[in-house]
Amino acid sequence: MISRRHFIAAAAASTALPAAAEAQSGGFQIQPIYRPQRVRIKQDLGAPQILILPRAHFLYYVDQPGSALRYGVGVGRAGLEFQGQAVIQVKKEWPTWRPTDEMIEREPETYGRFKGNDYVQPGGPDNPLGARALYLFQNGRDTFYRIHGTTQPQSIGRSVSNGCIRMLNEHVIDLYNRVEIGTRVTVL
Repeated sequence: MISRRHFIAAAAASTALPAAAEAQSGGFQIQPIYRPQRVRIKQDLGAPQILILPRAHFLYYVDQPGSALRYGVGVGRAGLEFQGQAVIQVKKEWPTWRPTDEMIEREPETYGRFKGNDYVQPGGPDNPLGARALYLFQNGRDTFYRIHGTTQPQSIGRSVSNGCIRMLNEHVIDLYNRVEIGTRVTVL
């Protein structure tokens, strides 16, 4: 059961996130609707879980009955979206990254440096997965879809990715610190 003190502290922290996000995103200002905020949600949704509404560009972290933290996200462009249920099986700070073979084939001008080799981009501020990544699995198998940070903050609120769910680095760090391995994720 959540204590009153924990609830008040969580609420205070979520109101501080927008200012921190702007300060750490190099001056980029996210639209207010996409800033993290505590929202009411259906009482019968179990906690903890993550719900993602790609058309609305929102991720909801349901952490208590009837309440969730809502974050703005960028999602996959048409034909590349993930839908369905998954489980977070792996969490990584400053993850490494390599595009899938399909991405390399689809966008050789963007990912050509990865063709014909095993190069993996190390984690760091220039890595497209950003500061944190939550790896989505189905039936014990990696889906190759992630909830992750981004080097393109302007993509939040848009459908532009290769299928993953993008968040501002500051927001994905906050989510990463809240979410445990085994958390259910539903993308509607």
